[in-house]
Amino acid sequence: MKKNELTDLKAKTIDELRRRLLDLREEVEKMSVEKSRGTLKNTNGIRSKQKDIARVLTILGMKEEAEKGEINNG
Repeated sequence: MKKNELTDLKAKTIDELRRRLLDLREEVEKMSVEKSRGTLKNTNGIRSKQKDIARVLTILGMKEEAEKGEINNG
């Protein structure tokens, strides 16, 4: 993931991040099936997608925590 893609993720809403998370998980699942069949050519793609999932989860957690703090303070 490039730096500008990371800033794009930070600008997304919580719902958009959740949708992105679901899409990434589906992609990893498809790639895992292809790997087990022996038709996946780029096995590093799975690891890359898993790292992207971790990034999305991190940003999502930060946003949810910030939102929770606003509700408790406001």
